[in-house]
Amino acid sequence: MNDESSVFTAAATSADRAGLGRRAVILGGAGALGAAVLGSRVSFGSAAAMPRVVTPRATTPGPRKTVHLAGTDGWVSMPAGSPHDLPFYPDSLAPSPFDTYVFGFRDVTGFSDAQVAATRGKAQISAPMLAFDEGDDITITLTNLGLLQRPDLFDGHTLHWHGFVNAIPLFDGVPELSLSVPIGRNLSYFYRPHDAGTYMYHCHFEDVEHVQMGMTGMVFVRPAQNKTPVNGHPVGAKYAYNDGDGSTRYDREFAFMMTELWSAAHYRDAHIQVSDWTDYAPSFWLLNGRGYPDTIAPGGDPTASSAGRLQYQPISSLITCNVGETVLLRLSNLGYQNHAMTLDNVDMTVIAKDASLLRGRDGTSNYQATNSVDVGPGESRDVLLAPTKPGDYLLYDRTHGLTGNGGAAGLGGMMTVLRVGAAGTYGPQTQPNT
Repeated sequence: MNDESSVFTAAATSADRAGLGRRAVILGGAGALGAAVLGSRVSFGSAAAMPRVVTPRATTPGPRKTVHLAGTDGWVSMPAGSPHDLPFYPDSLAPSPFDTYVFGFRDVTGFSDAQVAATRGKAQISAPMLAFDEGDDITITLTNLGLLQRPDLFDGHTLHWHGFVNAIPLFDGVPELSLSVPIGRNLSYFYRPHDAGTYMYHCHFEDVEHVQMGMTGMVFVRPAQNKTPVNGHPVGAKYAYNDGDGSTRYDREFAFMMTELWSAAHYRDAHIQVSDWTDYAPSFWLLNGRGYPDTIAPGGDPTASSAGRLQYQPISSLITCNVGETVLLRLSNLGYQNHAMTLDNVDMTVIAKDASLLRGRDGTSNYQATNSVDVGPGESRDVLLAPTKPGDYLLYDRTHGLTGNGGAAGLGGMMTVLRVGAAGTYGPQTQPNT
């Protein structure tokens, strides 16, 4: 879709930076400008209880939404029983019950300054899923809390909506062309989406490193068509796109951020070492920051310590629906490898690629019926399915080597389950991935 599609081109750039003092390059330019113009400093105070909700809130009547995200580092856990790959995995610095060092974003909307500061060192992967309506006025404030494990570093952070057309470069999040947010500062981004679809967001500062370390999330823009009757469906029916004929209507939606995790790179970042990204060799393959069977564990609250080792990987990938319902799958790949997601015994229909509805100029539908959906680095797919029989069905990467955990025997990696119940088994869905 844009410049992140080739990991090796980007990796070479990152390696070049390493030889020149890679972390000083960007902050010496755009980052220095950012330090002069960005908002208030962040106070690193004591913690207080934090709410669970991670959805935008309207500040005034009408289509105005605000979100507050914080960028920091932290620790997460790969699936239990994964074989050791010392010294890289498990990381000897990791506090129990965690084993892997990451960077990530946290939702801190509505938090006090003390509550925001208390999330330092508690990164989440994948980042909170953000959902908006077409035409909303959106303000997303990004706070850079710094890296608790690496106070020697002064990395900036940005928000880049991947594949999204911004009004001005300032809000595109590419630091060489706009701003990066220095540690202890805030920057507010403004968006007004006009095109429905499935997008992604990630940090674009030292992007090869920061994306691999976990600073990735998903953005959904819902179409204006949801507010009009279409082909006998009432106002409030849910559509993936402004299709004009109701062909993208769905009952439930589930979203998947597809990534890989290279344990050696995560170890090196925690232990003050530098990675050669041309040696990229991932150890784990993840959906929403988890490998199977963790992918089908319930979703959680990153503020609840009772969540245990998945506390900072709160997004479940289990798909649930009733017979007779239509399910929308939103697939996004911010890894550096191609992935082909296969669903056994249930047909899938690809309706959009890279936030573009598959329609010809004359309106002819180019939807694609398949049992395997290819998603390249930096790409997204929107897929509809309508199961007709109750049961459990595996959704997985068809490359056998990517359905394991660090080389362990048995199923793992980029895999989840479609669980279909008889009519009435599951109540109305309140938000994606529930």
